[in-house]
Amino acid sequence: MIPAVPALRQPALACLLAALLALLIPAATLAAADDGAPAEVSLYLFWGQGCPHCEDQLPFIAGLERDYPALTVYRHEVWRDREHRALFHDMARAHGLRPGSVPMLFVGGRAWVGDSPAIRREVEAAVLGCISSGCPDPRHLLAPAGTAPRQPAALRVPLLGELDLALQPLLLSTLLIGLVDGVNPCSLWVLTVLLALVLHSGSRRRVAIVGVTFLTTTALIYGLFIVGVFGMLSYVAWLGWVQVGVALFALLVGAVNIKDYFWFQRGLSLTIAPHHKPAIFARIRGLMDPGHSTLSLMAATALMAAGISLVELPCTAGFPVIWSGLVLEAQPGLLVFAALLGLYLFLYLLIELAVLGVALTTLSMTRLEERHGRNLKLLGGMVMLALGLALLLAPGLMNELAGSLLVFGAALAGTVALMLVRWLLAGQPRPGA
Repeated sequence: MIPAVPALRQPALACLLAALLALLIPAATLAAADDGAPAEVSLYLFWGQGCPHCEDQLPFIAGLERDYPALTVYRHEVWRDREHRALFHDMARAHGLRPGSVPMLFVGGRAWVGDSPAIRREVEAAVLGCISSGCPDPRHLLAPAGTAPRQPAALRVPLLGELDLALQPLLLSTLLIGLVDGVNPCSLWVLTVLLALVLHSGSRRRVAIVGVTFLTTTALIYGLFIVGVFGMLSYVAWLGWVQVGVALFALLVGAVNIKDYFWFQRGLSLTIAPHHKPAIFARIRGLMDPGHSTLSLMAATALMAAGISLVELPCTAGFPVIWSGLVLEAQPGLLVFAALLGLYLFLYLLIELAVLGVALTTLSMTRLEERHGRNLKLLGGMVMLALGLALLLAPGLMNELAGSLLVFGAALAGTVALMLVRWLLAGQPRPGA
């Protein structure tokens, strides 16, 4: 006969059994997890329709998905789909990257931009590591709804506050492109002619009024043109052919400017056409009328500057198109775009402001000569050519500080080399002479 369990001990026995089960169930679960069963892995691919590097990478990603059943690939096309683009921006920034070039891959907290044999090896190794050891879903870095997004890395700069390190390449590009654009021979030629004629009045006041009004008007019109270019690219830039078109446009403009260094104004030339120059001279001479009041002088100068800006636009349009494309890739906010545009315009005017300052100080001005224009054309053409090649062959290069320096350094080296070649082989005057 089996003795009955005292009623007082039954609750204690039930608690003991529950505790044993609580210990055994997790242990059994862990054993099942460690028995060789692969962990589930998520890979996020962001690509663009028509992107050649993306098209090359897609079969590799499909092969990974076929070879590793534990891998789930989430493909997001971003050039045409706005919702995918928004996720792309969030994912890139959460991983400390600037949402620019595609393809971009995310696996287990790591990210890769572009496509190459080395990148493919690293991605496959990361997938294998995640399958064997487990990895978090890349979306875990995204800020949950209702929480503040992760702040990007920043550097505190005196007087300027915090500088987003992800924007450093774009700031450098703005600095260098704005400065090179500012030595455009067309705008410098007009300014030197304008000041040389107005200086005959002998009045610093008149020179200051004409010079400041002229530069302010041209800067405003140029700024509006850049805003228009940026708006147009914003509307269609996620189409693959537009990005390629910007690169080809840069290559064409660069080639024409380099051609002008060797054969100035022969054939296709992005300069002020000779038949426009008599009208420009006539308008400038109209400013010499001593009967002009201050307001009428400012109005006449502004009207003249507006007309000249439209005439010289083909000579200056190249850099704004490329700069707008670079800014568009960074997807800055309105305030950041306005600040970058203001910096660009200031740098664009910096050389011309210096020219005006010299004219006011010395009451003398030397006109820009053809040999100076040739050298400036070559510099602008080489920078344009280098930017076009970078955008076409290695789009991610301009997203890196070192890459931006490499592009502009190569353009400068090429400029010096061609000047030396022309001097040595063509018997032309020494560079800068």
